[in-house]
Amino acid sequence: MCGIVGYTGHRQAYPVVLKGLKRLEYRGYDSSGVALLNGDLKVYKKKGKVSELEEAVIGQDLQANTGIGHTRWATHGEPSDRNAHPHQSASGTIAMIHNGIIENYASIKHELQNKGYVFKSDTDTEVLLNFIEDIKRNNNSSLEEALRIALRRIVGAYCILLVDIDEPETIIAARKGSPLVIGIGKGEHFLASDASPIIEYTKEVVYVNDYEIAIIKPDELVLKNLGNEKQTPFIQKLDLELAAIEKGGYEHFMLKEIHEQPDTIYDCLRGRLLHESGSITMSGVDNHLEALTSANRMVLVACGTSWHAALLAEYMFEELCRIPVEVEYASEFRYRNPVINRGDVIIAISQSGETADTLVALENAREKGAFIFGVVNAVGSSIARMSHAGAYSHAGPEIGVASTKAFTGQLAVLAMMALKIGYAKGSLNESRYLQLMKELEAIPEKVREILQDTSNIRAIAEKYKDASDFLYLGRGYNFPIALEGALKLKEISYIHAEGYPAAEMKHGPIALVDETLPVVFVATKDSYYEKIVSNVQEIKARKGIVIAVATEGDSVIPGMADDVMYVPDADEILAPILSVVPLQLLSYYIGIAKGLDVDKPRNLAKSVTVE
Repeated sequence: MCGIVGYTGHRQAYPVVLKGLKRLEYRGYDSSGVALLNGDLKVYKKKGKVSELEEAVIGQDLQANTGIGHTRWATHGEPSDRNAHPHQSASGTIAMIHNGIIENYASIKHELQNKGYVFKSDTDTEVLLNFIEDIKRNNNSSLEEALRIALRRIVGAYCILLVDIDEPETIIAARKGSPLVIGIGKGEHFLASDASPIIEYTKEVVYVNDYEIAIIKPDELVLKNLGNEKQTPFIQKLDLELAAIEKGGYEHFMLKEIHEQPDTIYDCLRGRLLHESGSITMSGVDNHLEALTSANRMVLVACGTSWHAALLAEYMFEELCRIPVEVEYASEFRYRNPVINRGDVIIAISQSGETADTLVALENAREKGAFIFGVVNAVGSSIARMSHAGAYSHAGPEIGVASTKAFTGQLAVLAMMALKIGYAKGSLNESRYLQLMKELEAIPEKVREILQDTSNIRAIAEKYKDASDFLYLGRGYNFPIALEGALKLKEISYIHAEGYPAAEMKHGPIALVDETLPVVFVATKDSYYEKIVSNVQEIKARKGIVIAVATEGDSVIPGMADDVMYVPDADEILAPILSVVPLQLLSYYIGIAKGLDVDKPRNLAKSVTVE
């Protein structure tokens, strides 16, 4: 959601910034722009794709060694040229880009209008920029000091980059609740919302913390807190390769990432799951095993696809660890007044590690004495830094907006946690523990088997691409997978889809069933199998269309279903990691059959950093 890029150094800034914006397109956006500082200040911005901005500036003077760029996902004001970033101050001497939302912008705008300021856009960003300029002029202060004063007044989340004609070769940045990483080169610095625009230039980065201001020049990086005290930058090495953010011969990032899952799940397990020795090594769990095994309860907090991972983890933790578990939407949890006690464990699940609602929920829970455990994919992310402990899913960069490999990585991490905690507690006996370890170790190759031939799934997608609605049903461990399958279809194909527990079908959704409604059953062999067979029969009795995910070798479900997608046999606790793969592919191929941009679905953003 919104992308930020900045550069100052010996190179031409425009090519660096433009390439960075293209790398950040996956985050979701509706307009883009750049500001170039070279004695004077030049701003170019355009509604639409970055390629449209690129065309619009042909023939312009783009010479500059300092520049900032932005891809905007509209919040205040419709997508348009005038609402696109960067914005220029009333004097035209300062330009700013901004991720986040300024909640009290209306009152500040009213104050500035009373002083004679006229606004050219509908954005909260332009209000903040003119507020900063007003402070700078009235206090005769530096831009840095004006920003510091302004930030004490505003309410909301932000990542801000500023350039000023009065301060050549300088970018001033600040963050609260929206990510910012600074790449360190020789006589140059790079800034971005994440590491993808930076990795081809440097592997040394600094992640800026909340309430910090960075003053960046080609040969200098200064970090300060809002109290004007210098902070020591913590330089980290990026464990990321350029090839990881390129398509590698695949038509789309989503298809590449689906096919990467045998390797990404293996990477998640590698070095942690040691079946031969009967051990699971996870330092975040090992170092806090007492807090986890003695938890009064676990509260799993997440949004979107990660919430579905949390639902599945609820089944795992309750069965294997015998700990009470609640699953909460972070967006609801943060605004309630939940009962949080010492001894509670809050597990935050997030692909980006920057989800705004999840971050605020964690802050509230931490203040009440809960132990915070983060399950994230992005190294160095805000949730990773805020948590007392955590575990990375090691899925690598996920560029497709609809999550695939990050989701299965989360499931692998949560399964290992449940096994380790349950065994340490004694609620999981040794034979079952070793059996599930062996089963989990086999998952990557079973996913690879599913992906060897996807022609059947592609044919099913072509057959049903014109349906207007889908219903997804599952029981037990497969219920969250039904929800995830429905979400993927909505995201990628824009077809309305609903997920339900199969037993709830008779409590309403069955009224929708007719000969035009495809009903997708996640119907693998498990302890609910006979019940799901009955549910399939109920749909067929009403002339519904049945598409099933079934276990290889099953002869009952294929005899009733109109179409079947097969997965290898697996223990019911781990089978969902397999069951979701055909549903990912079904959504992908339906989106392709409809001619849609599956990597960048409309209106969606990869990292939701605002409410």
